[in-house]
Amino acid sequence: GPDELLPSGLYNKSFTMSNSTPTTDNESDKKKFKEDKSPSSPSRVLHLRQIPNDVTEAEVISLGLPFGKVTNLLMLKGKSQAFLEMASEEAAVTMVNYYTPATPCLRSQPVYIQFSNHKELKTDNLPNQAKAQAALQAVNATQSGNLAITSGLAPEAGSLPGQSSVLRIIVENIFYPVTLEVLYQIFSKFGSVLKIITFTRNNQFQALLQYAEPMSAYYAKMGLDGQSIYTACCTLRIDFSKLSNLKVKYNNDKSRDFTRLDLPSGDGQPPLEPSIATPFGTPNIIFPSYAGAPGFAPAVGFPQGAVATPGASGQMTIPNATSVSGNSVLLVSNLNPEAITPHGLFILFGVYGDVHRVKIMYKKKENALVQMADATQAQLAMSYLNGQKIYGKVLRATLSKHQVVQLPREGQEDQGLTKDYSNSPLHRFKKPGSRNFQNIFPPSATLHLSNIPPSITVDDLKKLFANTGSTVKAFRFFQKDCKMALIQLSSVEEAVHALIELHNHDLGENHHLRVSFSKSTI
Repeated sequence: GPDELLPSGLYNKSFTMSNSTPTTDNESDKKKFKEDKSPSSPSRVLHLRQIPNDVTEAEVISLGLPFGKVTNLLMLKGKSQAFLEMASEEAAVTMVNYYTPATPCLRSQPVYIQFSNHKELKTDNLPNQAKAQAALQAVNATQSGNLAITSGLAPEAGSLPGQSSVLRIIVENIFYPVTLEVLYQIFSKFGSVLKIITFTRNNQFQALLQYAEPMSAYYAKMGLDGQSIYTACCTLRIDFSKLSNLKVKYNNDKSRDFTRLDLPSGDGQPPLEPSIATPFGTPNIIFPSYAGAPGFAPAVGFPQGAVATPGASGQMTIPNATSVSGNSVLLVSNLNPEAITPHGLFILFGVYGDVHRVKIMYKKKENALVQMADATQAQLAMSYLNGQKIYGKVLRATLSKHQVVQLPREGQEDQGLTKDYSNSPLHRFKKPGSRNFQNIFPPSATLHLSNIPPSITVDDLKKLFANTGSTVKAFRFFQKDCKMALIQLSSVEEAVHALIELHNHDLGENHHLRVSFSKSTI
């Protein structure tokens, strides 16, 4: 349907805009925002090129929305270009990192994105800005939930704040098997997927999928509802579920909890219903390549063939999500070489999995390799830490091409930059079924403290954090359990530094402080 071609799916539910946009062709405009020749350092302003002429403001804004708030927009219609300003540099960096390997498309035309030389967009006195401002206002109203989102978008909740992070997905018109892995790959583009349960009801393939954040569920519904996974078949129908949390008993091809690698597979499961297991239609049909097919590629901006590649037999060959691309080594870049240490990376990445080895590059100390216990933990750490500011720089994390981190040979000069932590007592996820699997949250300004000995007071803890350079905004002990507390610092970055410095800090009486990120605020 026409929906397949329109990546404006992110909003065509909340408001529509006319396509007859006047071009911004006056000369002063072009001089003021002349083409950025070579992008310099990161900026929260992004320069977009090769934009189709008939694209609406809303469609351009939709490219930025999954990454954060879009604060300004300038369309240079005559030149097929636009400038998009994000609320923060972190959001812009995450967006560029995401779209660099996976070129996004608008109206099935590839669009190129780079950092602009402008640090902010001043568009107040430019003509023809009314439309862009109207589009921004509509989006931001929707996003902050001031506007009860109508048209059945969040029927249970009425507006965004109380909305569930669980989606119910129905796949219609199945000509090729849709597996849990395919869903994982598609929905991971919008945020961290924690759990998926698939089942067949009323002869329809259905799934329940839980994100770490309700916002991710909201964007995924906006962006994917009505889209087709493959050209003209396997259409997604998505609604918010009334469930707020999924309980997964088994990790297998029907259900998976990506936060609990210790679950049994429950082998007595019946195999997939034959109607879904065998691709129908003629087995020699091979999907059109994803470069410009009106399936997902244009709308969601997948890299070519990222969804699934059919084998010659018509059977799908899909990378297995349990071994998400199989690699457990991350390349971490743009670090502050003055401040970062192997121990610091071990503690920070250790929040999202068990870190086995860390190597800071001898010749280029802003880069490091971090080897996690497995690929799912690497994926989790990457999704939570990429784009996070640490020691004044925005950290980048991607999968490395290395499969393992090599230890230095005997006598090889290394300056202590490579460390093996495989036997560390500080691993948070060693014990199968550990409660820590349920308490994985994105970096936050509020930290959860535990293992506090009885003799330690509020003031002792406030002092401890103040000594690491933190500004303590709020503090409270848990009423039921004085071994635990929440402490709120003045920024996420400050909390990251404090966690690195104080996790496992010796508080005396044989108690070592445990620090993790919290979803609560005080």
